[in-house]
Amino acid sequence: MIHFIRLFFLSVFLLLAGVGPGLARPNMTPTGPNIADTGSAFYHFRSANFDSADKQRHYKVWVAIPDKAAPQVGRRALFMLDGNAAMAQLDDALLGHIVAAGAPVLVAIGYQTPLPFDIKSRTLDYTPRAPESGHAIYKEANGGGSAEFRRLLLDKIMPWVKTQTRLNPKQLSLWGHSYGGLFVLDTLYNAPGSFRHYYAASASLGWGKDVMLQRAQALRSPALAGRTLLLAEGDSGNVSHGPASENKNARLAASLRKKGIIARYRYYPGLSHGPMFGASLRDTINAVAKSETPVN
Repeated sequence: MIHFIRLFFLSVFLLLAGVGPGLARPNMTPTGPNIADTGSAFYHFRSANFDSADKQRHYKVWVAIPDKAAPQVGRRALFMLDGNAAMAQLDDALLGHIVAAGAPVLVAIGYQTPLPFDIKSRTLDYTPRAPESGHAIYKEANGGGSAEFRRLLLDKIMPWVKTQTRLNPKQLSLWGHSYGGLFVLDTLYNAPGSFRHYYAASASLGWGKDVMLQRAQALRSPALAGRTLLLAEGDSGNVSHGPASENKNARLAASLRKKGIIARYRYYPGLSHGPMFGASLRDTINAVAKSETPVN
C-alpha cells in the first residue's frame, strides 16, 4: 500500500512537471560523436570538465568559437542547458549560417555521460526549492538544487568560457527546455543581471504548484528592467487552446511585462514536448546570431 501511494504521488508530480504520459518521453539513445568530435569548417571547439560542490554530479562543457576574429566589444554568446542533447543538434549547415549572420559563441553545458540527458542530475540542478508541502511528491522528485547549480555556472563555468574567447557582457543569453526552462526562469528571478536574454522552452511551470507564476507577482528587482524573455511552448500540458488568459505561459509573460521585462509568448502548433527541444534551440541560435531580442 505504501509503495502504491508513493507511486501515485510521483505520477501526480510528473503530470504537474509537464512530463506526463501524454508527452513524448526523452530519447535516451547514446548520442555518439558530435560536431566537436568530427570538426567544423566554421567553428573550433574546446571542452572542460567540472564537478558539483559535493562531487556527486559531473559536468562536461563544450564551447564553440567562430574561426573568424572577435569584434572589439567581444562576442555574443548563448549558454545552452542539456548540453549533450544540444550538441547533437548542431551541424555545419547551421554553424555556417550563423557564422555569416553574427557568429555567436555557443556554450553547451552537459554531463559526463554518453546519453543525451542525465535525468537524475538535471532534475536536481534545474529545479528550485519547492514550497513546503505535506505531500511526498517533491521529495520523490529529488529536485531543488538550482541555486547550487547556478553558482557553478556563474562562478566556475562562465569564467572558464571567458578564458577561451572574449565575450560581450551585454549580449549573453541563456536557453533551456522543460526543467531547463524552469532553471532559465529561476535565474531570471534570482540573478537577472547574469544574462541579458532568456529563452525558456516548454518550461515545467507546474513545478512546486506553479511556484514560478506565484513568484512573478512578488518580483521587485530593478535589474529586471530591460531583460528579455521568450516563453515558447508546443502542444503539451501547459497549453490551453482556449483564451490566452488560460495559458500559463501567456499569463506569466503578461505578469512579467508589468515588472519591466520584455517578455513574449510563442506557440509552436503541432510540436509536442520532445520535438520542442530541437525546434526551440535552433530558432534561439538563429535569433542570437542575428542579435534579435526574443520579442522580434
